[in-house]
This record gives sequence, structure tokens and C-alpha cells, in this order.
Amino acid sequence: MRTIREYSKALAAKRLSAGELLDASLAAIDADLVHGGATYTHIDRLAAREAADASDAFRERGYVPSALAGVPLSIKDLFDIKGQVTTAGSRVLCGAPPAVRDAAAVARLREAGAVFVGRTNMSEFAFSGLGMNPHYGTPVNPLHAGLLAGGSSSGAAVSVALGHAAAALGTDTGGSVRIPAAFCGLTAFKPTARRVPLDGAVPLSLSFDSVGPIARSVDCCALLDSVISGQALDTAPRPLERLRFGVTYDYVADDLDETVTTAFHRAVGMLRRAGASVERFAFPELHEVAGGNPLAGITAAQAWAWHREHVARDADAYDARVLKRLLAGQGRSAADYIDLLAARERFVRDARARLAHFDAWLLPTVAVVPPAIAQVDRDDAAFFAMNAKVLRNPSVVNFMDGCALTLPCHDENELPVGLSICGPALADASILAIGRSVEALLRQRADVAPA
Repeated sequence: MRTIREYSKALAAKRLSAGELLDASLAAIDADLVHGGATYTHIDRLAAREAADASDAFRERGYVPSALAGVPLSIKDLFDIKGQVTTAGSRVLCGAPPAVRDAAAVARLREAGAVFVGRTNMSEFAFSGLGMNPHYGTPVNPLHAGLLAGGSSSGAAVSVALGHAAAALGTDTGGSVRIPAAFCGLTAFKPTARRVPLDGAVPLSLSFDSVGPIARSVDCCALLDSVISGQALDTAPRPLERLRFGVTYDYVADDLDETVTTAFHRAVGMLRRAGASVERFAFPELHEVAGGNPLAGITAAQAWAWHREHVARDADAYDARVLKRLLAGQGRSAADYIDLLAARERFVRDARARLAHFDAWLLPTVAVVPPAIAQVDRDDAAFFAMNAKVLRNPSVVNFMDGCALTLPCHDENELPVGLSICGPALADASILAIGRSVEALLRQRADVAPA
């Protein structure tokens, strides 16, 4: 599977049709199913075929609404698609009525001419960073069998990595597009939350929920972001020698996997040699915030407000581990909740002040490489410990109301590792622009690496 831009050019030159693209996509999906893949909760072949045929007919008449026209995309099973049931990776909502309209982001992608191949599997109600699902099966890491694909947008990342879709629409509350992208060797972008409407998406935490893409390149992410946000940002590459990056060893560098440490330091060294300024800075507020874990407290409280009636009626239908996290919000007092929100406001101010001197903040996207499914699933203690470790770094960006891009930075013989390029709220254009330059540098190394 190539990038969106490459497909768009092939479609424009009539070297490919949307129908042929869909044929290849469905063939890849069928191959995955034959091998027991758990990438989707629903595949809508008929609607996808109608959309592809319509795209080809429109193109023949000269109507091409965007670079996404005729390109296959997957949609996380958290978004409403007209006529389909949104299950959010759960059995709890299986009996819900079909959606009467598309979610806002889905509607914008449809208007742009995208072809939707299916609803991707996920952690139930997006409440885990590992991507495991006892109801629909757990999507397996497409690069290394037996390892997790990451979550909560697990099926979304797998759909892109296996060539089912050119890109995937996901959500990110504490890292849910960036974790699976990092684990599957892909690129993902978490925008400033307020930029993309959440209408028609099942909520987890309205304070932190973001809508973003998983794809194969920064350019793909920028293209999708422009559609789902309705904003055409200037993301032209920035000269690396003019950029000033910040690196901190407070909290986000604690207890890193050896492969992650090696890949991160290698990427930082490449940037320095390319002329970028990379400076170490102190960020002690990270440890202060981590002590009370206010993001988890706010998320649990907000999630409980949405789920309490479902839990009262149908608790047994929930993934037991998700239910345990939901119940943590049940006893939260109003005073405690207000204190957590105040802690978040303080951290947003502190983070903006700490990062004001830099063009971007660099950190490892996830502290570990993809863990083995068997290792994490052996008991609840192992599951919750690994879940917390996987969520630790990316969730900081959600808590500071920021934006972030993750790029693969591992060597071919290493397990997947993501490099995060982060900024404060509404620095999206700058982060995507910087990401283009960093991506080009990292790919230059891959191009010269020995086979």
C-alpha cells in the first residue's frame, strides 16, 4: 500500500481506478481473515463498492473533491456511520439502533470522496492502550506475530500496516492513535483536541478525546487532518538547521526499554548532525502530575458519567478490565473532580512555559517496544502495569492540551519504536511541518541502511 498522494496521482493519471484500489483492499482483508485476523468489527463490502464506483464515475465527469477521492480508508468502531451500529468494540451496544447520520469527521471524509472499507476493532470503549478485546478478538501486531498492536485504535493501525487501507481514522484520549502507530511502524497525528469535532463519536473523556489519523507518512496525516478539521494548515517543511528541539529526562525517560533508548538517542543524534539544536531542559512538573495521576482520575470520572446507566443494566457484558477502570470513577467526589481539573489547568500553563523556548519537544512515543500478548494477558496485575507504562508518555500530551506526531525511528532489525514530536495547543501546523523534515531525515537513514 502506497501513500495517499501516490494513489491520488495514479488515479488522476488513470493508471488505477477506485474500483481496482478497492479490489486490492478487499483481497488484503480476505487474506487477513483467512489467517484469523481480528482487525474489524464490521466490513461493508457493498457500501464500499458503491462508493468506489461512484468515485470513478465522478472522476470521469471531472469531479474530484480532494486527494482522498477513491482512496480506501478504515474507520474506528467509535464513530457513527449512517446505517450502521456503532459498537465501540463492545457487546454492550450491539443492540443499539443504527446511526441516522455520519459522525462529523466521517461526513467530512465522505464528502472528500474517501471509500470506507470497514469499522476497525479496538479496546472496548477505547479504555486501554494495549488494544486487547475479549469480544471481537485481539488484533495482532502485523510486523511481529505474538506481539500486541497497541491501542486503543488497534485495528486501525493493523488495517494500514496490512494494506487494507491507505489510512485510518482513530481517536486519541491518552495515546490511542500514537501507541498503535508506534507499535506497528506507522505515522500518526494527535491534533489539538478542539480542532476536530467529536460529534457522532462515542466519548471516553471529553477533556482529552481527540480525533486523528494513522497512516504511512506525515503528508498522509496532514491531508487527512485538513479534511477532518476543515483547516488548510501551512505544513511546508522547515529547515532542520533552524530548529530548536527540547529533550527532557524527567518522567518520560524513566525505565525505558533498551531498544527504545537506543532508537531515541540515535534519532536525536541524527538531528544534531543535521544541524538542529537539541537542548536538554528540566520539566519537574511531570513528576508532580504523575504522582496524583489526574488524567486517569478525570477520564474515569467522565467515562463513568456516560457509562453508569449501561453498567447498571448490563455490567456482565463489559470487558472485566474495562469495567474495573470505569468503576474507579464511581466514587469520585465533586470536590476531588474540581481539584483534578484545576491541576490540569496548572499543568497546561506550566507546559506552555516550559516549551516556549523550543520549536518542538522530542520524546519516545512509548516507553517500551510492543509487548507479547501472552505476557500481558497472564493476569490482571501484568495487564494493568503494562497498560500504565504504555500510556505514560503519550498521555502527557493530552493532559497538556497539546498536539503530537509519532514517526517510526527504529532500524530494520529492531522492534518498532516511535519518535514523538510534540507542541502545545494549536501548534499543529508547526508540528506537522517539522515532522516532514524529521521524517525525511529518518528515511534518508533507512534508504542507506544495508539490506
